[in-house]
Amino acid sequence: MRRIVVLAVSAALVFSFAGAVYADGPLKKLGRGIANLVTCPLELPTGIGRAATEDGAIAAFTWGILKGTFNIVKRAGVGAYEIITFPVPFPADYKPILDDPEFFFGKEMGVFRK
Repeated sequence: MRRIVVLAVSAALVFSFAGAVYADGPLKKLGRGIANLVTCPLELPTGIGRAATEDGAIAAFTWGILKGTFNIVKRAGVGAYEIITFPVPFPADYKPILDDPEFFFGKEMGVFRK
């Protein structure tokens, strides 16, 4: 009986995503959420490095740590939200909430982001 339930739920999930073959769909939202949750700790060294590059060592160990910690919380929160709500098309058409970048290793990666 358990196998039938698992098979039915799996089939329902597969068929519910069959129409979502465009770029921003529920599976991309789920992947984006997982990626943001996994890579959120990398925001701390990025914040420290960016502050050191722009303002020096003192800023790195004050403002950089604070900014990195804030970005960890922000990216983890958005990642958890996107994992939980991945089947729901909100924001419109599954657009990303974070676009600075959408993924941590996006076009403007790491310390080089502004």
